[in-house]
Amino acid sequence: MRSENSMSIVKKILIADDEPDILEIIQFNLETEGYDVHTAKNGDEAIEQAQKHHPDLIILDIMMPGKNGIDVCNILRMQPAFKETLIVFLSALSDEGTEIRGLEMGADDYLTKPISPKILTSKVNALFRRVTKEDTETIQIGPMTIDREKYLVRYEENDITLARKEFELLALLASRPGKVFLRNEILNQVWGTEVIVGDRTIDVHIRKIRQKLNLDCITTVKGVGYKFEL
Repeated sequence: MRSENSMSIVKKILIADDEPDILEIIQFNLETEGYDVHTAKNGDEAIEQAQKHHPDLIILDIMMPGKNGIDVCNILRMQPAFKETLIVFLSALSDEGTEIRGLEMGADDYLTKPISPKILTSKVNALFRRVTKEDTETIQIGPMTIDREKYLVRYEENDITLARKEFELLALLASRPGKVFLRNEILNQVWGTEVIVGDRTIDVHIRKIRQKLNLDCITTVKGVGYKFEL
């Protein structure tokens, strides 16, 4: 049995879904991958299981009886123990408004049903790899190197000089390629909650980064935020 977690501490995952068949097949696939998986059939049970097992990642169905997935995410994110826990929404709702609301509640990803269990497992593996990459001082993406200790960006052997906030913004987006960072999330992580800056500040910095890199690697997700794709 293949497991990319076999050489490290086993990651714990909580799945909350009111459909037994979905719970069973996702649990089987994630356990086959080497994860320690726990399940919950509704929102209240999800909160109870999360507080009991402190999972590294939680997969939440949005449409559950009682507390729905967004309710559960909001409750857990208010608790210090779950500030950094990875949360993924799994939902049959594919409208943009629901997805935006889920991301604004603090979810790390939003997946639409039906989804192949193998694809879901790949998404989970990718999320854990991104978090591991965040913990390192150097981000390596293809020909681009971002050295957070030296505040250095290199692309194809060329050093690129960025202002401090430009660098921090690029490093944040590149830390999770493909993830959509909300505008408020960017403001809080790059400028902090105690500094008052406008949304236009992000746009100006993004434009300068694009110009200096001479690369179309930062994508604008209209009405939501930005993501890094090289």
